[in-house]
Amino acid sequence: MSEKKDPSVWQGFKAFLMRGNVVDLAVAVVVGAAFSNIVNSVVKGVINPVVGAIGTKNLDHYSSCLSATCKGDQGIQILWGSVLGAALSFVITAAVVYFLMVLPMARFLARQEDRKKAREGTHEVIEVTELEVLKEIRDALVAQRGSGPGGR
Repeated sequence: MSEKKDPSVWQGFKAFLMRGNVVDLAVAVVVGAAFSNIVNSVVKGVINPVVGAIGTKNLDHYSSCLSATCKGDQGIQILWGSVLGAALSFVITAAVVYFLMVLPMARFLARQEDRKKAREGTHEVIEVTELEVLKEIRDALVAQRGSGPGGR
């Protein structure tokens, strides 16, 4: 009985892997990992030097001390510079994804939808016109029968 379950489990697993959603998700994860390197480079190469013009180049050095003395590892430090760096990375990533991926795709899909509606709209006009022509032919035939020798 377990012999029957193994192939069906294996076939189910194969079907799961071959679904488009799983493949799309895998591609998104790989591209996202590669993309994070680009964002990290932008933060380190552009954002940190701009912040460094004001203070230090490394955002991790920005912190606040909650205890009376903070020397080295002693004391309670809040590393708000690290949080700021992570937030900047997130905002940059979100902006690039939106402006380079989401917005162009939305515009492309809107154009595709407009083209589809335009094609459907022309098709409906043709159908309505054909229907009107058929009604006119019917009316003409009815009128012709009524005015003919058998209709009087």
